[in-house]
Amino acid sequence: MTRTDLSQPPPSIDSSYAWMRLAISMLLATIGGVGMWAVVVVLPAVQAEFGIDRAAASMPYTATMVGFAAGNVLVGRAIDRMGYWMPALLSSVALAAGFLLAALSTSILQFTLAQGLLIGVGTSAIFGPLIADISHWFNRRRGVAVTAAAAGNYLAGTIWPTVMPTLMKAEGWRFTYAAIGIVCLVTMVPLVLMLRRGAPEAAAAGSPGSRLVQPISLSPAALQVLLVVAGLGCCVAMSMPQVHIVAYCMDLGYGVAHGADMLSIMMAAGVVSRLASGFVADRIGGVKTLLIGSVLQCLSLFFYIPFDGLASLYVVSLVFGLSQGGIVPCYAIIVREYMPAREAGQRIGIVMMATIFGMAIGGWMSGWIYDLTGSYAAAFLNGIAWNLLNILAMVLVLWKAMHRTAAAV
Repeated sequence: MTRTDLSQPPPSIDSSYAWMRLAISMLLATIGGVGMWAVVVVLPAVQAEFGIDRAAASMPYTATMVGFAAGNVLVGRAIDRMGYWMPALLSSVALAAGFLLAALSTSILQFTLAQGLLIGVGTSAIFGPLIADISHWFNRRRGVAVTAAAAGNYLAGTIWPTVMPTLMKAEGWRFTYAAIGIVCLVTMVPLVLMLRRGAPEAAAAGSPGSRLVQPISLSPAALQVLLVVAGLGCCVAMSMPQVHIVAYCMDLGYGVAHGADMLSIMMAAGVVSRLASGFVADRIGGVKTLLIGSVLQCLSLFFYIPFDGLASLYVVSLVFGLSQGGIVPCYAIIVREYMPAREAGQRIGIVMMATIFGMAIGGWMSGWIYDLTGSYAAAFLNGIAWNLLNILAMVLVLWKAMHRTAAAV
């Protein structure tokens, strides 16, 4: 494993520095995670200003997710070779520049390009690559550490959609975007520079502090494919409420503020779910924990169809957040359980890319289905079908893992 060459040797695995690094990582992810959620909040305003339909208005979100997906793989490969801080520093600058340029856009095409090429790619450093980096610093509480780092993304989804509508109402979405770009630049760069220490030697495969890779009757390539399929399926389903809840509330006459509040509640519940799933994964493993979350997510999606009252939507959004929050981080835990540590950045990046493509495809697909049918009912059913694909793939992974374990006994 490549380490950053610094004069001071890195602290040991599971050290007090590791916990401090986790806290900094969570703060960094909470700030930088705005790149995923800001476009959801401004979707109605952008649609109105540029005079486009719902599917076209969803394209900037899709572009953001495509850039985010590509960045997870590219930045993930980079941290395997040179450590975390330098790729993250470049990404942070790109993120800030993306918000500033998007605020100056004069067409939906310019806005979409800024979202995809700069905001999406820039935000990627605070997700898969950050999760991969923090996984090297923990053994005993790796599940908790991974899900806590991933929770920063949902903390961003809790805080930013609550703050943005107030600023948008006073100054407009363009001013809001410019302000976000400045905040990202002046806060993220110093935080990234605090993470310059390289991964501990104990994270290297075969070292005394490393965990053994668990047996499974699947090749690494086959396991990677199944995780990609599962990640795609779960996130097409997950994107339906996350991307369209604000627009859904607008259609029902409840307004942007209620929709943004529901998104914040969803994300806050997701933080609880992510942290809880880390404790569970440390006890029963990532595969079983992921399956529990996937089944609960599928059930909660059904609830959106019959319950469309204001109070009901708040409750269902809370239930959905509690169900799905821990799913995506579990893919990283599974990679670390069954694949070599030296490949963590790239392997996790590939699976994260699949989950992000799922969000991107699902976000656009739901808008397209809405334009065809005039309602979101069919879009929810589409999400449920994709969720079932995720469950089937993970049942196969669980069966292969249990079969190998039984054979070893």
